[in-house]
Amino acid sequence: MKHLALIVAAMLSMMTAVAQKSTLGGTLEGAPEGTKMVVYEPQNGHLVPIDTLNLNKKGNFSIEHVGNTDPVFFAMGLTVDHSPLLHVMLLPDEKVNMRLNYDQNNNTLGIESVSGSENMALYKQFNNMMNIAAANPAMQQAMPEAMQQMLSQNSGLLMSAFLVTYFESAFEQYAALYKQIRDALIVRYPNDQFVRHLDDKVRSVVVAGMEAPDIVMTDREGNVRRLSDLRGKVVLIDFWASWCRPCRMENPNVVRMYKKYKDQGFEIFSVSLDNSRDKWLQAIADDGLVWENHVSDLKGWSSSGGRLYGISSIPATVLVDRDGKVLARNLRGQELEQRLMQLFDEGK
Repeated sequence: MKHLALIVAAMLSMMTAVAQKSTLGGTLEGAPEGTKMVVYEPQNGHLVPIDTLNLNKKGNFSIEHVGNTDPVFFAMGLTVDHSPLLHVMLLPDEKVNMRLNYDQNNNTLGIESVSGSENMALYKQFNNMMNIAAANPAMQQAMPEAMQQMLSQNSGLLMSAFLVTYFESAFEQYAALYKQIRDALIVRYPNDQFVRHLDDKVRSVVVAGMEAPDIVMTDREGNVRRLSDLRGKVVLIDFWASWCRPCRMENPNVVRMYKKYKDQGFEIFSVSLDNSRDKWLQAIADDGLVWENHVSDLKGWSSSGGRLYGISSIPATVLVDRDGKVLARNLRGQELEQRLMQLFDEGK
């Protein structure tokens, strides 16, 4: 939860039929002599350096972007070891100025002031909160609540669609905040990469009490298997992968629960987020996953089953009752065992 998710596509085209220019100017203070500014472009979920800027004697820098009517998003760092990064979002025709300060002792890059952009003013709040929290345990504990309040109050700013991914690994807990920001931005920015991500996440919310979305995928032999075919049984949907060490460590417990309750109507529907068929099948054999319902489209994190349920980390589970309704999410270990005891032993 402490790391922002970088859900990005490619940078926008540099020249279009209706060209608009955005500029970012600024001053960097506190950096060692000879330090340069590095500009990164998001490509396929990674930040790739695309330019290095020299600073003048006063530490001034300037970045210009000519593009279409869409916002532009990039990152900046320094030519120092383990450089901290700043993320920048510019709207068309914006002229933004920032004063930055590099703290060599703590290796933090702070934003002292911002003008010309509400989005970057919001990012300044976030960045400086993170820098303070890095050296302050009390602030670290207070960060989630402070972040939630800050983003809720600024849900109409596009930067909020990026910053809310701070909560990506705890999405279910903050689903209402995702929805608030999505609702505030979807009409104005329907094609923005971050808004689309929020829209996908909100649409995939699966909570207790709702009917479990049907998963239709192929099994090890290429046959189609449907989650809905298991109606009448209590089903544990188990999202896992051969490369996921916590998943593999949990598998013995899942096997034990299956053997204990399978004759009472308990079934497991395993959805693998593997890319390699051989590794997937080998893990099933090695871990003794003896049930029949193993499915995968071998698309990793792009798994249709995983996307349907908004899976952003594994292991992840969804427990479904005999009527196909969701009972609970992410039960593992003792919590899973206790819930199954309630359903099968105490329910007799």
